[in-house]
Amino acid sequence: QVQLVESGGGLVQAGGSLRLSCAASGRTNTMGWFRQAPGKEREFVATITWSGDRTYYADSVKGRFTISRDNGKKSVYLQMNSLKPEDTAVYYCAASNSIGVFTTTVGYAFWGQGTQVTVSS
Repeated sequence: QVQLVESGGGLVQAGGSLRLSCAASGRTNTMGWFRQAPGKEREFVATITWSGDRTYYADSVKGRFTISRDNGKKSVYLQMNSLKPEDTAVYYCAASNSIGVFTTTVGYAFWGQGTQVTVSS
């Protein structure tokens, strides 16, 4: 069982930046970020393989968000720039036992509790 703890959320004005961090209690393979806005389903944001050689982003964040990881620290990060009010959501870190790129929730076995990101206009 791997535990994930997110941090770094908060309130920011449109156009601003935030960096989310997620620390894992054990080794993981592919990791990802998802988000869920009120009244909406959880949606894919970004994913990164264990080696970091493959990343994939949702079209809505491509060019603004960057996912990275530090396996020595068992952590994954999400740098979010040029934030928009529509980015407001609870952001969840997820970890997979499998190798590959996964853009749906079924690809991930472990989930964090989430961190709130609010972007004001």
